[in-house]
Amino acid sequence: MTMDNLNYPHSAAFLAAKHSAPVTHIGERILWTVVTLVVLAGIYLLMWRGWKKRQARQADVPPLNEVPEGAFTGEGVEAVYVSTTSEGDWLDRIAVHSLGQRSNALVHVAPRGVLIDREGASDVFIPAAAVRGVRLATGMAGKYLREEGLVVITWQHGDRTLDTGLKPRHGTGELVQALEAHFAVSTTERPSE
Repeated sequence: MTMDNLNYPHSAAFLAAKHSAPVTHIGERILWTVVTLVVLAGIYLLMWRGWKKRQARQADVPPLNEVPEGAFTGEGVEAVYVSTTSEGDWLDRIAVHSLGQRSNALVHVAPRGVLIDREGASDVFIPAAAVRGVRLATGMAGKYLREEGLVVITWQHGDRTLDTGLKPRHGTGELVQALEAHFAVSTTERPSE
């Protein structure tokens, strides 16, 4: 060793030893990871139980109507089926019969009623006699917009009056005109709350 190395202990071995990373506490990290996963699993379990309880409370909702053969032809209006809720309660999503399941859809309007042909979920057929009203809204369970871009169809299903929300892909005009032309309803804005 030269005199320079003794006076200036900045050799590579000295610097490596002085600036090495601290020992990680792998056990502590694994513990916190497991705790986080258990908390997340607990939250999802509570959400699942809440959904199942909602389905039990809504057991009185009858099965969906059968779609009449040959009643609907044509392309339909592309839309997003947002959800179906209890009338006037835009947060009370209907959980039974997949009515609370958001999906892409084609909406067909004909004199016999409205057919919401959903991807990956049961089709929703609303008979003409069941339609109670149509309005534009800014939101409902599962969707909120800045402007009134949701078409909400109010309809009678068994003993319940329901609101079904649709978000047309290319503006509300075409769907609203079709609904007004086939049913004795006029589109109204949702009253402010």
